[in-house]
Parts: sequence; structure tokens; C-alpha cells
Amino acid sequence: MVLVELKRWSEAWVFEDDPHLLTVPGVPHPRLHPSRQVAGYQDYLRSYLTRLHDHESWVRAVAYVHGVMNEQSATELSRGADEIPVFTGTSRQELRAHLAEHLSPDWESRAASLLQESPVAPSTKLMQVAAEEIRERERFTLLGNQQLAADMITHEIERAEQGSSKRVIVVQGGPGSGKSAIALSALGDLARDGRSVLHATGSRSFTQTMRKVAGHRSRPTQSLFKYFNSFAQAEADGIDVLIADEAHRIRETSNNRFTKATNRTDRLQIDELVSAAKVPVFLLDDKQVVRHGELGSTTDIANFARMQGFEATVIELGEQFRCGGSAAYVEWVEQILGLSGADPAEAALPVGDPFEVLVVDSPWELEHLLKEKQANGFTSRMTAGFCWPWSDPNSDGLADDVVLGEWARPWNNKSDRRIGTAPPSALWATEEGGFDQVGCIYTAQGFEFDWAGVILGPDILWRDGRFETVRSANKDPQFRSASQVPDVRFDLLVRHVYKVLLTRGMIGTVIYSPDEQTRDALRQLLT
Repeated sequence: MVLVELKRWSEAWVFEDDPHLLTVPGVPHPRLHPSRQVAGYQDYLRSYLTRLHDHESWVRAVAYVHGVMNEQSATELSRGADEIPVFTGTSRQELRAHLAEHLSPDWESRAASLLQESPVAPSTKLMQVAAEEIRERERFTLLGNQQLAADMITHEIERAEQGSSKRVIVVQGGPGSGKSAIALSALGDLARDGRSVLHATGSRSFTQTMRKVAGHRSRPTQSLFKYFNSFAQAEADGIDVLIADEAHRIRETSNNRFTKATNRTDRLQIDELVSAAKVPVFLLDDKQVVRHGELGSTTDIANFARMQGFEATVIELGEQFRCGGSAAYVEWVEQILGLSGADPAEAALPVGDPFEVLVVDSPWELEHLLKEKQANGFTSRMTAGFCWPWSDPNSDGLADDVVLGEWARPWNNKSDRRIGTAPPSALWATEEGGFDQVGCIYTAQGFEFDWAGVILGPDILWRDGRFETVRSANKDPQFRSASQVPDVRFDLLVRHVYKVLLTRGMIGTVIYSPDEQTRDALRQLLT
């Protein structure tokens, strides 16, 4: 099999003397060299189709830019070809000869069936390979614009060393598009290369988990992981690269209730982050802002950079690695929640979609199905909308706050220490014992499980062909003040919350709503 990356470009020129990046007329930002792009697809198939593990030569790759008809542009393209050949309109005969050399002249459906029916190895799980990725070697195969983002970071470091002006990189992608894989891949590459690089988030759960998992028994590795509010006093351009992961959680300022009066400032948090590094990198999902006061968006970050006199490069990720690789499922979630602009009542998953979605009639059934998955070696967690109070622990353990009829379970532990079998709050998503508690948005965001169980609370109900939000049913203290969080803003944030919860699964999602009308509607929307 030969993978062919086709490009219709009529011209392409090396971008700022970096042969892996190209300038294409009419395209505002650099593009990844097509040979590098198709090399990622080749590596991905070799890694995940098990029948290729001992037969890597069965899959080869080429790039074909058939619209390029001048030798000068063809020569430019050849500079970044590396191990994957690139052909243009000036070298069609060479392409024919190359294909004839590597493809059988006979029609052979057996070979195609062998690949099509090959078992697929599990996707690389972020937390399981984080330590090795950072300290030892590359574990993620980056594809398409993921590789473009990684190459742009390297390119900008080299520009900074030459004294060039700062360029801010913004990477926007939905759930499962590989944002954190890019972050860890870049962090590992740069740290191993001796660069000064830090990773930061606005999530206590995510940062503490990365310190524990990726920095296991290594204080230097643990020190790579910071919070967004760690840079208020940072020296300008004091580090080479700052990777701001989950950047939709950036806040207006770094002040919080623990900030001393003498240290309080009106300086914008985005200003602190952009200033701290020669190459600031922001990875975010515009539809994952879930808290009042979270301001990170692609537009705001890019506009701020330009207002400061810096260039901003925006890279959109289209790949999907969570949710069974199903972009259709993510689109379905956004459509039913009214986040896509399409009619929610017209949403439907395609027949044969690889991602499994189940709607159940009781929390008992949801819990039982997830326990069965765990017994078969899969990871799973239960999550819910914030529609029940979150009590302090009792003397004998956690309080059963999430009550649905006779079924009652505690929220995840809010303490920094283990209580009984319940892991500390920040480690609920990854530590053993977390399944027995129900996770909330603040402990689930940023994590993934093989199977996600989601309880739609009474703050979101299907009525008259769409989901409606019910503010009085929500117990999140963040939304208590209607003056600080107007109803329109509350409505959007709650929809974002459920989008996040419904897109944590890698293989499937089990959904329960205590509202029968909502359950019936969800079943219809799945067919």
C-alpha cells in the first residue's frame, strides 16, 4: 500500500529557511511540508494496525503536489522531503515509476482486506506514557496540524535565538484533538534538548496529576509543571518556551483569595504568560470555558499578542483521537447541546459509528455497565452536572450527596488527602478508588477514560426540540450570583460543562438523566 498526500498548490516556498514549513500563496499561516504530513500517517498505521507490526514495508508513502509546474518551486519542496519522496507536476513520470516499483501490477483484494480487517492497537493513553514521553523518548505519533504545531515551536525557538521578534502560537482544537499530546511531546523534546521549558495549566487536578504521573520520583520533572498564576513575578523572556495547556482556563488576573495585598496587581494574566517566554504557546478549546472568570479564547489571545506588537500564528486541529476517533460523535454532542448552530432536533449519529453511546434508565444500570467494563480491563469514571450539594467529609467518610431515588453516591473527595478508599481531589480521575465517587466538571476536565458515565442533572432538560437549562437546579457556587453570571452566560457555561463531560470517553459513553422525556429524546437523537 502506498499512501499519497495530494496537494493542489501551484506554488510552495520554504518558510523562513525552515524546510519542514512552507509558505503557500493565499494561505495566511505556514503549512506543514506534505512529506512530513504523510510520514505521520505512515507511522500511525505502522503503530496501530497490528498486522503491520512485523511488516512495516507493506506501507509506504509519497507526497504529490501536482499543481507545481516550475522547477524552482519543485526544488524548494525537495528540501524538506527527508525520507518521504515528493513529486510535482514536473516529475509525473518519476512518480509513475515509483508506484510501479512498490505496487503489484495485479488486482489483489486480499492485501486490502488484510489491512482493512487488521486489529487496531489501543490509542496511546496520555497519562500512561507521560513520564516516558518527557524523560526518555517520543511516544506520541503526531499527525497533520499536530506536527505543524510541534514544528512551529521548534522553528520559533531558532528565530528567537537569532533575535527575531516574538511570535505567539495558538493551537485550537476540540476534545480529543491531541492538544495535550502536542504539549507533552514538545515538553519532552525541548527538555531533553536542554531548552528551558515549562508546562502550565489553570487546573489543579491536571497539574497535580502530571506532577505525580510524569514526574514520578523525579523532582526536576515535577518542577516543569506550573499553574497560570505562577508567572506574576516572572522575568520577561526568562525561559525559552512556555506551554499553556487548557488555555481556555486563563483568568483576567492572577489574583486569588490567597494573594497577599502587597502582591495584588491589575496586570492581565495573559500578559504575564506571553511575557514569561521567548516562545509562548497556548493550547485550548473555545467551547470548554466552564467557569465564570475564565477568559481564554483563540480570538482574545491572538488579538492581545497583536496589540503588543507580536505576530500570532493560529493552528486549527481537526484530528480526533478520543471518542473512538469519531468526529461525528463530538459534532453530535455539540449539535444536541445547541453549540454548533445546527438544529438540535435534527442531530443523529451515523450508522456504524465506531463510538458507542448508551442511554440507560437508572443510575444503577449506569454504574453496573461501567463496573462490567472495568472488570474487562477498561478504565471508567462516573461524572455528573453540579446539581447536588458538595458536603465536607463526615467523621466516617464522604457524604452521599448525589442522590437519585434510592441510589446515592458521594462526590469526589474535596480534600488534598485520601479519605478511606477515596483518592485526593486532584487525583480522582487517575488514582485507584476514584470510581466509587461521582466526579464533577472541575476534576474531570482534561482527563480521558475508556468509558465515561455521565449523569445529566435536572439543570438541563430536553423540551420542545432542544435542551433547556434550569438555573434553580444548579448548585455550583460559581453560578450563585445572577449579577456576576447573567442567565445568558449561565446557559452557555452549563452547555459547555456537559460538552466536556460527554467527551471524556475513548471507547464509549453511558448517559443517564432522571428526566424520562430527556432519556426518550436522547434515544431518538441516536438513531
